[in-house]
Amino acid sequence: MTSLSSLTTIRVGGTPKEYFVAQTHAELLALTEKLWAGSEDWVVLGGGSNVVFADDVSSLSVLHIKTKGIEDLGSGRVRVQAGQDWSEFVLYACNKGWAGIESLAGIPGTVGAAPVQNIGAYGQEVSTTVKSLEFLDYKTGEIQILSNDDCSFSYRDSVFKQGKQGVITWVEFQFGEESSMSLLTKANEVIQQRSAKGMVLDSQDHDTWSCGSFFTNPIVSETFARTLPVEAPQWEVDNDMVKLSAAWLIEHAGLSKGFRLGNSGATISSKHALAITNRGNASSEQILELARFIQTQVSNNFGINLVPEPNLIGF
Repeated sequence: MTSLSSLTTIRVGGTPKEYFVAQTHAELLALTEKLWAGSEDWVVLGGGSNVVFADDVSSLSVLHIKTKGIEDLGSGRVRVQAGQDWSEFVLYACNKGWAGIESLAGIPGTVGAAPVQNIGAYGQEVSTTVKSLEFLDYKTGEIQILSNDDCSFSYRDSVFKQGKQGVITWVEFQFGEESSMSLLTKANEVIQQRSAKGMVLDSQDHDTWSCGSFFTNPIVSETFARTLPVEAPQWEVDNDMVKLSAAWLIEHAGLSKGFRLGNSGATISSKHALAITNRGNASSEQILELARFIQTQVSNNFGINLVPEPNLIGF
């Protein structure tokens, strides 16, 4: 049986009770129905880049989505199967002159997972290009076509993170048009910036054995933000709210890059304070122990509760 540590970018997690792989759209629908009929403890896995599985997941059933396919519908509309590699798709889109996701280059994961988290970086979010998606609803067992509005996108959030359970089978995008050369230039610049922070996967670099950013940047009221040190980075958002830098809060709570608890295999990345990394021998519990310690230190110093970005399964 496959260990989930071999299927996730942070490389922790035990062996599940069942493991299914869907290679086609038809297989995905059939295996999803089989999964739901046989288990109440189930999870869908894409690229494994935004999830931390517990060391003991012996009651868990896993459906791994590996469906592929990019269909050009014309006029910038593109339908992509859920298992398509996200970073590869971004570069494909740039080559085609499809504009709107070039700043999301280098982000690990799959196309089907991108709307769940509403992934974003360097001023772009995937929600600005998602036109619709096909969704197999767990509650009703029905296939639904959800519009962008139906997805309730917000910062690193969507209706799927808020409790709408099921499986995304494909995503349809609406892109603008731009020179492929300029899009590729932007994408490669982003990849270089992400690489410098250990945010591009490299099997030889333990700083990339992570979930990327482990915490979301907190959004607080302007009133609360004024209680923080003047040098704390802040960005205005809607409705008198301010976004803060979680990385700055972590470092200024006394936790430097490379910090670890004792001899734990879990450390803060040596390149980016917002990533928790596996130095090669970390357990799931060590990853979460460090995450909880970071949360406590930031809360004690600034009165802010950091919220984990990856999905924590089996804890």
